[in-house]
Amino acid sequence: MTAHAAAFHALHRDTLLVLPNVADAGGARLVAQLGSRAIATSSAAVAWAHGYKDGNQLPQPLLISTVQSIVRGVNVPVSVDIEGGYSDEPEQVAHLVKAVIDAGAVGINLEDGTGSPALLARKIEAVSRVAESCGVKLFINARCDVYLKGLAPEAQRLEEVLRRADVYQQAGADGLFAAGMHLEREIHQLCQSTPLPVNVLAWAGLPPPATLQALGVRRLTAGSSIAEFLQGAMSQLAEGFLRTGTLHTQGLKAFTYGEVNGLMAP
Repeated sequence: MTAHAAAFHALHRDTLLVLPNVADAGGARLVAQLGSRAIATSSAAVAWAHGYKDGNQLPQPLLISTVQSIVRGVNVPVSVDIEGGYSDEPEQVAHLVKAVIDAGAVGINLEDGTGSPALLARKIEAVSRVAESCGVKLFINARCDVYLKGLAPEAQRLEEVLRRADVYQQAGADGLFAAGMHLEREIHQLCQSTPLPVNVLAWAGLPPPATLQALGVRRLTAGSSIAEFLQGAMSQLAEGFLRTGTLHTQGLKAFTYGEVNGLMAP
């Protein structure tokens, strides 16, 4: 695990790390065989694979068992999206992260969501302490949801992300995930303004990978997009098969995040 942790940090230094987020061990094995240098989960994809909504709904034992099965099936670093840590209590988040580390992961995504930056900073501090106690150089990727959730007026979003980046860096974050940021000038300014490796999300209007790398971006992730497409394809294939007894594979399209999440409502 120590070697994988060091390798995962190194993957964020000079080039763009492209990660197609997965839901389970089978997807992880496929992506690794395609040449991915690491594996990253999508919280939404993992939750949907177990029939739960995204948004801290997945029972933690299922999360941990998923991590264990992924780690068992691949020989590359594994990073796990733990949303907001399933708690507003930093020590509870740290307890979960210890279980994730024990399962073999060497990185996490931890998001602020609609909570305060100060709260995420306290979670990062608690997680850093538990990782150190485990002897693992855990990569803590702080997801900032200012753009994704519209947490500030449009003209003030970049400024707010920059402010939060500083708070999270001081708390011990190793990377900043500016989910939803897609304008080239804003990405460039963020990369120039923070020493943290910047992660962006695949998004309509996002510059191509070569441009992102030149701008200073160090990680590009698919988020839940692959899982949305797979759910949409399964729905159309299954509907056609139920209706005709024949598999029709043409004209497949993705579901939206909202459509998939709605399917998982209790």
